[in-house]
Amino acid sequence: MIRATKALLALVAVTAVAAAVVAAGSATPQQGTRTVTIGWAYDGVGAMSPFDGPALATAKTRIAQVNKGSNIKLRLLTCNTQNNKAAIAKACATKLLGQRADIIMTTCDVDLAAPVVQEAINRGKLTVAACIGTDQMGPKRFGAKGRLAFSFGNVAQDEGSAMAEFAWKRGWRSASLATDTVIVYFRNVVQAFEARWKQLGGRIVTKETYQSLGGNQASWQNVVTRLNSKRADVIVTSTAAAFGAQVPILNGLRTLGNRTPVLNSWAGDGNYWYGGASPAVSNYYYVTFASAFGDDPDKRVNALAKANRAAIAKAGSTGGFITGPAAIDGIMVALKRTGSTDGAKLAAAMEKFKNVNTLSGKVSFSPQLHTVFGRKYRVIRVENNTPRVLTTVVAKRVPKI
Repeated sequence: MIRATKALLALVAVTAVAAAVVAAGSATPQQGTRTVTIGWAYDGVGAMSPFDGPALATAKTRIAQVNKGSNIKLRLLTCNTQNNKAAIAKACATKLLGQRADIIMTTCDVDLAAPVVQEAINRGKLTVAACIGTDQMGPKRFGAKGRLAFSFGNVAQDEGSAMAEFAWKRGWRSASLATDTVIVYFRNVVQAFEARWKQLGGRIVTKETYQSLGGNQASWQNVVTRLNSKRADVIVTSTAAAFGAQVPILNGLRTLGNRTPVLNSWAGDGNYWYGGASPAVSNYYYVTFASAFGDDPDKRVNALAKANRAAIAKAGSTGGFITGPAAIDGIMVALKRTGSTDGAKLAAAMEKFKNVNTLSGKVSFSPQLHTVFGRKYRVIRVENNTPRVLTTVVAKRVPKI
C-alpha cells in the first residue's frame, strides 16, 4: 500500500508538470474537443530499440496525462520497424498514414529513419523523431519538404560542443579522437567536439576511425593499440554499445592498463552493456538528456522515470526516455499555437520555438536547425559499473562542422 501510494504521488506530480507545460506553451486558447492522431514507427528489436523503447514508453505516459487536462486529445498508433529494415519501415509509414495519422514519429537515427520520413513528408505530414541527433533531420537532407521534419534529440554540433566544454572545465587539455563512422550522428559529434575543443585551446593528440556495425574485432584492436600508444588527457568517441564496438574497445584499453578517461555522447548512455565489460566500467563519462538512475537534478524527471521504471530498465536505462515526453510537449505547443494539424503550419510554428519549456528542459529550433540546441546536458560518470550525475553543462556555442 505504501509503495502504491508513493507511485501514485509520483504520477500526480508528473501529471501536474504536464499540465503546466501545455498551459505555458499555449499561445491562443482553443475551444471544443478534438482528437489528433500520432503514428509512431519505432524499432522494437534492433540496434535502436534501447533508444526508441524508453522514449515511446514515457510518451505514452505523457499522452495519458495530456489527455486528462487538454481539449486536444492525442491518439497514438504504433508500428514496429523490426530493426529499421527499409522495406518494413516504409510499410510502417504507409500503414500509419493509411490509418489517418496526422503526425508521424520515427526512430532515433536519421539514416535509419529516412524511409519513414520520406513517406510522411511526401504526404505533407509533420514528422518528428524523439531523439535523432543530427542537423540532417530537416531541409539539409530532405530538401524543401524537409521543412516538415524535426527531432527533439540534441543536434550533434551542440552535443559535441557541450562535451568539449565539460572536458575543458574538467582540466583536460589534450584529447585523442576515436570516430565511429557507421552513422552520421556519431561522426558529427566528434567533429563538433574537435571544432569546439580547438576554439577553447585544446590539443588533438591523434585521430582514429573505426566502424561498429559491420566492423570486425581485428580493426577495433588496431584502434586500441594506436590509442594506447599516444598519451592524452581524455579519449573522445561517440558510439553505442548496441552497435557492437564500444565494449571491445573499452575492454581493450583497460586490459592494456590504460586508465585514460573515456568521454562519450548520449549514444553511450545506459547500463545495459556493463555486464560485457571487463574489468568493470570506470573512468567513463557521457553527456545525456537526463539520468535514468533516480538522481537527476530535476525531481519531475525522477518521478517520470520511477513511473516507467520497468520499461526504461528493459530497454537499457538510457536518458533518452525523456525525449518522448519532450516531443509530445513540443507537438502540443505547436498544435495549440496553430489550431491546425496541417504539416506546414505546424512546422512553421516549430521553427519559431525559442526556449520552449518541456520536461527535458528548454528547447529551441531555427530554420536551419530542426534538431534541438541549447539544452542543459547531464554529465554522468561511471565508476565500478555505477553511474552517477556528476554535473550539468550547456553548450555556449554551436560550432560549424
